[in-house]
Amino acid sequence: MTATTTTTTTAASTAGTTGRMRALIADVREAVGRGLPPDVTAYLVGEKLAPHLGADDLLTDAQCEPDPDRYRQHVLHAESDGSFSVVALVWLPGQGTSVHDHVSWCVTGVHQGEEHERRYRLLPADAAAGGSARLVATEDVVNPVGAVCGFAPPGDIHRVWNGCDSVAVSLHIYGADISRLGSSVRRVYDLPVDAADPVDPADA
Repeated sequence: MTATTTTTTTAASTAGTTGRMRALIADVREAVGRGLPPDVTAYLVGEKLAPHLGADDLLTDAQCEPDPDRYRQHVLHAESDGSFSVVALVWLPGQGTSVHDHVSWCVTGVHQGEEHERRYRLLPADAAAGGSARLVATEDVVNPVGAVCGFAPPGDIHRVWNGCDSVAVSLHIYGADISRLGSSVRRVYDLPVDAADPVDPADA
């Protein structure tokens, strides 16, 4: 697997928004507008996203276009007050992210194909023992079409890749203005990983 940066397109360059997407955005707006804690908001947004995943009329063809060199991010909507964004990520087989965490709560749902995810826990440096910070892999997850997960910082360190043999497309909803920030990534982690970390299927 090759972890790379992403290319980004804006809503204006992805050939419009479907009626189903507009309905999803309205539902997300209602959930976010309740002003609840981030973890609760992520749960509610996940409930709104799930029924739309896999529907033929959710995304346009242009919004499912990949990039041959790296996974591609299509920003479909950014709320005018910056409270949330809706993004489609498109991955060719083997494309994936670095290990990272996020600037805000996030909900992800697989629309097409299959996404693989590895989750990590950060062990801080132990100055007394002379050790450095490191990561421990805590869970491997395979997310098929329709799978939804949500999380909120802290404890949101992971990496994601397309482990299937076809294009994968996922919807990501963030509690931030991704059109302004350019990415949901807060920090990329280049740290030693616990020796028990299993081998990626894509690396085998």
